[in-house]
Amino acid sequence: MWQPASERLQHLQTMLKTKLNVLTLRKDPLPTVIFHEPEAIELCSATPHTKNRTHTGYKVTYLGKVTISGTQFLSGCTESAVVGLCDTKRKSLAYDDSITSSNAILEIRPFQVRLHHLDERGEATVAMDTFQVARIAYCTADHNISPNVFAWIYRQINDDLTFQMDCHAIECESKLEAKKLAHSMMEAFKKTFHSMRSDGRIHKSGSSDEFAEESSTPDDD
Repeated sequence: MWQPASERLQHLQTMLKTKLNVLTLRKDPLPTVIFHEPEAIELCSATPHTKNRTHTGYKVTYLGKVTISGTQFLSGCTESAVVGLCDTKRKSLAYDDSITSSNAILEIRPFQVRLHHLDERGEATVAMDTFQVARIAYCTADHNISPNVFAWIYRQINDDLTFQMDCHAIECESKLEAKKLAHSMMEAFKKTFHSMRSDGRIHKSGSSDEFAEESSTPDDD
């Protein structure tokens, strides 16, 4: 049945008032909905904040260090030091079988080499030794006692401003990894040396060239 426009409008207003009254008299609170932008949802990280910190590098066995004499280092100069360190490490492993084989992670980067020491289970990092790349005088992966051993000679500055040359050695999982570490050390020194020279900390003189030749020659053939 046809209704005038005024009656249809009045009927619509009555319906709206009825629905509004129903919504107003509803006692249960409406649930609160929080909307997020899609981008914000996608960028939310699901990883826990208590995630253990990991380090990039090679898992190695740190054999220790020994002070050596001299300032000019040629091929084979680390052999006797490495023999003594390997012998000491083998004795300690034979005495205590709970010691893990891989107890450190060696991380080589320009300007700094980091040795992250692991706990007894070989997992969490408990301490870290840092070595300034500019103070590394020599490194090599060529040892008769074991081709898996990589060693470097470090110029250690003491509290009284005197210095000593320490030979540090690590045992890698393979001969190839020892060679890779030697090449990585050489590349780290090259980048450090060129950066220091471009900054003016090292001048192009005879002394700097001699320093570069002495320090950046890992015997890794």
